[in-house]
Amino acid sequence: MMTVIAVWRFPAVRYADAHRRALWGGYAGFAVALWLYTPAAMNAADHIPIVDLSALLRHFASTAAIMAALTYVATSYGKTTEAAVPRHVAVSRWIARASYKAGAIGVVLLTILFFTVVKRDKPSQNFLIDHAGQWGVAVYMTTFYFFPLVTTAVCGYQWTRAARRAESKSMRVGLILMGISMWMGLVHTAARITILWAAVAFPMSPTTVQDLVDFTSIWMDLLFLIVAVGASIPSTRAAAARWKTWRTLYGIYPLWFDLVEAFPGTSLYPPRRRLVEFMQMRVPIDVRLDRWTQDIADACEKLRYYAPLNLMFTAEDITASHLDPEPAAEAAWIKAALQAADTEPARLSATAPLREKPFVDTDGEAAWLARVSAAYSQITTDQVQELLLHSSSVEFEPAGEI
Repeated sequence: MMTVIAVWRFPAVRYADAHRRALWGGYAGFAVALWLYTPAAMNAADHIPIVDLSALLRHFASTAAIMAALTYVATSYGKTTEAAVPRHVAVSRWIARASYKAGAIGVVLLTILFFTVVKRDKPSQNFLIDHAGQWGVAVYMTTFYFFPLVTTAVCGYQWTRAARRAESKSMRVGLILMGISMWMGLVHTAARITILWAAVAFPMSPTTVQDLVDFTSIWMDLLFLIVAVGASIPSTRAAAARWKTWRTLYGIYPLWFDLVEAFPGTSLYPPRRRLVEFMQMRVPIDVRLDRWTQDIADACEKLRYYAPLNLMFTAEDITASHLDPEPAAEAAWIKAALQAADTEPARLSATAPLREKPFVDTDGEAAWLARVSAAYSQITTDQVQELLLHSSSVEFEPAGEI
């Protein structure tokens, strides 16, 4: 789950937004650390002639993720250039800034301790269980656990406090879950430190140590699950909006493609097949939807110089019995006008513009065009020929000027 969310949030790396990058960094770091717990990763690390290297790499990845989490919390409160901020915000920002230096020192210290005081005579199946009772491992792991101890305390306090002031229900629920997970993390870290030093002071049987470590591992797995769910809940609204935009783009593609292909230069780039269009990521999806609606509007303006004068009236008469008559009439007008543009030269004067619609934003216009495109895709060539024949045979007298 951590990997899926890290991949989903990977576009944040491209944006100059420290807040979004820090959130991605946290997920990516924890995903790497969790993958290093898998047998496949541990076996791969065993081929490197450094005993228990996978444990050291896990701790490096976790430290990086913890630093990213602190940065995420600090950047949740806006820019640091504000003149006055609450004390808890100032403290969070100071801890986040200090975490970089502390993290660098911590990584160096972990490396030194790993190669000096940790007894690594043979590869271990479980680093904590196999080294339980060794003071060197207790010192090494206590040094590592210092970072999550501080991070869970800061994040737990900040997210619990922010949940009380959340504007939406989804944000409140998400922050509550993330706050709970951080307090669980604080308990987990304290329990691990206690187990390590208790095993040094009071030698325990391997079975007892394994039971305690397994229990805290289950606790940590539940913690990660709650973090992932809590961080994803506030994003469900954005994800639903993005999915709706994708569906709208998919729906209006046939209409957009035919229009911009008929009038080269209308679009900023030549139209391509649907699969290629939806695989490219050079333009954000909301910007692309805005461009497509504008492309369609511009092409329809050009069609007015090719459409027969009474084409819209004839289209409205023919589609009067359609389940969605207004979009069907506009779709019929567009398809017939495109056919006329292929066979006839442009006139000097344009026909009347398409019917006015009460659009208030791009989403409303795109929703209308999706209905038009659905009807457009169902119109056959024979129906277009019949429509053009009827519009040419009916005598049209333009109304006099008022």
